[in-house]
Amino acid sequence: MTAELEILYRDDDCVAVNKPPGVLVHRSRVDTQTDENVLTLLRDQIGQWVYAAHRIDRGTSGVLLFGLSPDVARFFAAEFEQRRVRKEYLAVVRGWPPDAVLIDRPLKPWSDRVLNHLGAAKPAQDAVTEFVTLERCECDWSIGPYAKSRYSLIRLHPLTGRRHQIRRHLNHAAYPILGDVRHGDHRHNHYFRDVLGIERMLLASVRLEIRHPSGRAPLELVASPGHEFDRACDLLGLTASC
Repeated sequence: MTAELEILYRDDDCVAVNKPPGVLVHRSRVDTQTDENVLTLLRDQIGQWVYAAHRIDRGTSGVLLFGLSPDVARFFAAEFEQRRVRKEYLAVVRGWPPDAVLIDRPLKPWSDRVLNHLGAAKPAQDAVTEFVTLERCECDWSIGPYAKSRYSLIRLHPLTGRRHQIRRHLNHAAYPILGDVRHGDHRHNHYFRDVLGIERMLLASVRLEIRHPSGRAPLELVASPGHEFDRACDLLGLTASC
């Protein structure tokens, strides 16, 4: 990655960027082959230490907020923990969902190796995601048993913050996100990558509303879903819009 990060907001307390897809938030055992991560890139770009207030998946693009001090980062983290934030995502999914959906399905911790102090697997945690269908389309290409392929653009609000929550909920509801290698439909993923040239996961965090740590007006952070997301929507005749 050579281009600078797009800064959405900055003041004396915090900074928010539009995270590119495919880049880790910080160093992780998920990928030991690269040191590239948003935290380091942003620190070097603005010339000061930054502290992650939350995380979004590597494949997801969009709003990512950092504190410029540990105290500010802890304030934001508490806001997320207490569910005092509003998060909004856009996604392109396989299928035609209903106009409005509420998914209330507990999720087990991501790794079965996560154990409590008694050595037993942790129980499932509450997880709630709501979404509305913005547009639907039908394409003439055949993937699998069907003569045509159906896709939809949806806007989501996760009401809890479990790992891979949106991706897991949509996959369970039979509306997997295009480009989601772990939880998606590999047949459609291959078509989008190999035929249409769309290599990213089509999930973007486009809006975050959260209290400001200094008591100013609440932050309303908005990010575009990105060029490749827009191009995928253009190919499908959909309109990607915040």
